[in-house]
Amino acid sequence: MPSFSSALIVWQRDHGRHGLPWQSAGPYPVWLSEIMLQQTQVATVIPYYQRFIASFPTIAALASASEEQVLAHWSGLGYYARGRNLHRAAQIVVDRHGGEFPCQYEQLLALPGIGRSTAAAICAQAYHQPYAILDGNVKRVLARYCGINGSPAIKSVEDLLWRQAEALLPQHDIAVYTQALMDMGATLCTRSKPLCGSCPVQGDCAAFQTGRVAELPSPRQRRAVPERQATLLLVMHGRDILLEKRGPAGIWGGLWCLPQFDDEAAALVWCAQQGMATDKVIRHPRAGGDPAISIKPCEAPIPFTHTFTHFKLHIAPMLLNLADKPLQVQQTGHAWMDVSDALSAAIPTPVRKLLAGILPGGQ
Repeated sequence: MPSFSSALIVWQRDHGRHGLPWQSAGPYPVWLSEIMLQQTQVATVIPYYQRFIASFPTIAALASASEEQVLAHWSGLGYYARGRNLHRAAQIVVDRHGGEFPCQYEQLLALPGIGRSTAAAICAQAYHQPYAILDGNVKRVLARYCGINGSPAIKSVEDLLWRQAEALLPQHDIAVYTQALMDMGATLCTRSKPLCGSCPVQGDCAAFQTGRVAELPSPRQRRAVPERQATLLLVMHGRDILLEKRGPAGIWGGLWCLPQFDDEAAALVWCAQQGMATDKVIRHPRAGGDPAISIKPCEAPIPFTHTFTHFKLHIAPMLLNLADKPLQVQQTGHAWMDVSDALSAAIPTPVRKLLAGILPGGQ
């Protein structure tokens, strides 16, 4: 029976994913794809990757762009620290490496946003160097194949998975093998309903042979997901919307957002401080308070919940139509944008959702 790596290499050539836009395209596309694929599926990444590479075809082009331009292209992909780190890393590559993407593992690890598995994936796929990867999909494949108990979130279990990943590395075709591992986890050895009948290493898989495929890898201990409340204020003058620039830290760092408050009362206080007529606020009935005031062409947005990795944010939108733009908000960190321009700016997904539905033709 062929070894684990040999079986995967043969399987990849016949059944793996081919034709992904970053495959066989050099270190910069591989790096970009690896960052985008963190916590994000291939089908979602491909259009973002294509737009990104069209606007920033080289590391130098990415480094010379503004952070706002980079985040505008990242908008909707989530985990915005990835985009900020990508931009900073490109500047470091230009400043310290003459624009040539590093080929040494230690140099890659020194770049913002690149961890052990990402550095290994770049080395293996772009430079054909024998480094082991261990992303979420690969952890699942190896936990099942090797019969490793315990949640991969536990450090001792993760360390064991790393040792197994390194022990299974082939002596040749490292790029093909690395792609095979990722494809196996994405298409065959999936979290639910794995296609064990098509698996090239079924005969040696400890989980399959012992009937424990559904049990491995062991799930991490579930914790209650924290829930938070926020009021997002849509201040409009015609088709112009008031946005504020977030600071560099936080989940929406560097993005243009709607003014955000803990509750409606705080939002109304801020409106009064800025000289805005709070009797023109539109509330959706589901948000509580007074019935929605019908002011065309806008309609009050419906409250909704946006789920992040570590918490849920319950969003209550409030809409305020202004006859004039108050001077108080014409300050650094705030800007009026046409809704269509705002939809092309660096804005987070919940804000995009609100703006896309707030005006006819807003999409």
